Amino acid sequence: MTEIKNFSNEIINLNNIYDKIKIRITERIDHFKNVWLNSNDEVIFAELVFCILTPQSKARICWKAVERLIEKNLLLSSDQKKISDTINDVRFKNNKAKYIISARELFYKNRICNIKEIINDFNDPITARDWLVNNVKGIAYKEASHFLRNIGFGEKIAILDRHILRNLKVFEIIESIPQYLSRERYIEIENKLLLFAHRIKIKPDHLDFVLWYKATNDIFK
Repeated sequence: MTEIKNFSNEIINLNNIYDKIKIRITERIDHFKNVWLNSNDEVIFAELVFCILTPQSKARICWKAVERLIEKNLLLSSDQKKISDTINDVRFKNNKAKYIISARELFYKNRICNIKEIINDFNDPITARDWLVNNVKGIAYKEASHFLRNIGFGEKIAILDRHILRNLKVFEIIESIPQYLSRERYIEIENKLLLFAHRIKIKPDHLDFVLWYKATNDIFK
């Protein structure tokens, strides 16, 4: 890993962005923690559906799709066509409709959702993430990390989306952007990002927002 001193101007830029948006970042993270503490299972499930929708689609479009599903009472529906039609501005809508139905069948028993109980049984977000990847169709390590961050468990994990990976390449933390991330490769890069965050004194879950803002000029979910 190249020494950070070789990127002093870029590090100063990151810290300037952080100073600019730190209050907003803190508000978002506090919101995520309150989602877990104060929301019911249906709200947590909606966050999972959001993360199922996000691959290769914009976050704001995906959240609007989730809101439409909620308005039409389709989160609990097994009608794939209705779900697909409702999320028609999301890429791969048919596959993602199947994934939503599969997730509903996993977490709902007799129309009662148990997603909080299942997540709460794990001792740490890494173990919870492994379980999600292995059991929820349409969820890989990036999406599982995104979901856990959005419900308040993002302090020790990273969301390695394309914006984050591009920045890690710029800082020579990684040599190239991988086309595929196995569990081992994901954790390897994640650990490098966590070390980088420690060295520049920005909390990992805050750094995620800083790098996202740097790429998109936006703070969302």
